Amino acid sequence: MSARRWINIFIFNLLQLTTSILVVFIVIIYGLDSADWGDIITFQVISIPLYTWLIAFVVVMSAIIASVLAYNTGRDHDVIRAKINWLLLNKYSHPIFKQEDQSDSLLSQEIEALRLNMVQMSKDLQELSAAPTFVGEDTKDEIIEGERLRIARELHDSVSQELFAATMMMSAINSTVDEAENPMLKQQIDRVEDVIGSAQTEMRALLLHLRPVELKERTLSEGIEHVLTEFNGKVPIDVVWQLDPDVQLESGIEDHLFRITQEAISNTLRHAKAKRLEVFLTQTHDHVQLKVIDDGKGFDVTSVRQSGNYGLTNMRERVTSMGGTLNINSTAKGTIITINIPKT
Repeated sequence: MSARRWINIFIFNLLQLTTSILVVFIVIIYGLDSADWGDIITFQVISIPLYTWLIAFVVVMSAIIASVLAYNTGRDHDVIRAKINWLLLNKYSHPIFKQEDQSDSLLSQEIEALRLNMVQMSKDLQELSAAPTFVGEDTKDEIIEGERLRIARELHDSVSQELFAATMMMSAINSTVDEAENPMLKQQIDRVEDVIGSAQTEMRALLLHLRPVELKERTLSEGIEHVLTEFNGKVPIDVVWQLDPDVQLESGIEDHLFRITQEAISNTLRHAKAKRLEVFLTQTHDHVQLKVIDDGKGFDVTSVRQSGNYGLTNMRERVTSMGGTLNINSTAKGTIITINIPKT
């Protein structure tokens, strides 16, 4: 119960009761002509002046009424504020909305109507996001995927194979060099090997971005696990994951989340210089949460957003199209990407 709310209600009732009593006495004195103000001032009850009783009555009644009203209105106010906060967080099915509304106020009814409209809008938005966009006889996604596969195939058959060959040659050269006789040469060869290894990691991340694995008959959890398993051990990063196997969304929404996960993994491999990558997929009764965490060098979220980074922009657009929220927290100790998608 708010003290300010109680004081405001107390003062209002104090003035109201005082005014009512004064009106009664004015009617008695001037209307009925049966008494005067002197009689009222000198009249006593149990040796206590009447006006003292009246003042005490007004104060006590105002305090009681203020306590009752402040408690009831405060409770309703807290519930309404909590409902609005959950709506802002896209938690349209939070248990608070299923509680019986004791106030049955017009504002509560309007909040419930707003919630139903937001649920419907979120559902419509997800259906629109999942629907294919046709360009001629092919969908937009099919055209993009076809071009990406072509570029990925060329990179894999040329640059990736050449990097692998360079690794083999440098390894062979390195084995013939005696570190004791040529320490400087040995050091330079090691540096070249490190550069080639970094280039291979970058190429793997780039191929993941250009040639993403499709869900096909897999669930969202199975698809993400397949990608993580494929890279675990092939890149110099410890990859761990915890995926809820019961997550079920509309196929188009699952595809968006799958692409976002691939984008986040690719960005980590290419830019974060991380030693550990964690992926979590969980769900509650009203939303699905995807969280990607790394211990890399981090980045300035504001400057990257202003520069129009394609990867983050693409992720944000996908999340927005699903009616969800994207939160990126990045420091020098790592980055946490948290995505919440409402279940409709």
